[in-house]
Amino acid sequence: MRKKISLIIIVIGLLTVLASYMQEPPSNSTNRMERIAKIKVDPKQLEAYHRALKEQMQAAMEKEPGVLSYYAVADKKDPSSITIFEIYANEAAYKVHIATPHFLAYKEAVKNMVQSLQLQDVTIIANAKKPGI
Repeated sequence: MRKKISLIIIVIGLLTVLASYMQEPPSNSTNRMERIAKIKVDPKQLEAYHRALKEQMQAAMEKEPGVLSYYAVADKKDPSSITIFEIYANEAAYKVHIATPHFLAYKEAVKNMVQSLQLQDVTIIANAKKPGI
């Protein structure tokens, strides 16, 4: 009985810590983490890569409050060159993200598709968009 109670207390504590990491800061927060991922994909596996990426992105947006946005684009001249712009609430949210089952499943699914990966942390200095876009 004591072991069950101790386990429940530990689980509640871990869930509380995890929830605090996943809180979204105010929109003007300087704690946000912005990253660009440049990925070279095996051209023969491009459709499978697109499916895996879209599935991972959708799961992250649905399940993770700390994942704020994703933009994935392909070079028009070389569609196997993919660039992803990611915004996280903070670094802790990013760390939670890369440990999720859906992200780990994505990494496993694409490990033989990705020929190179370059990650670059960036800072947004300006943005503009029309309302509703």
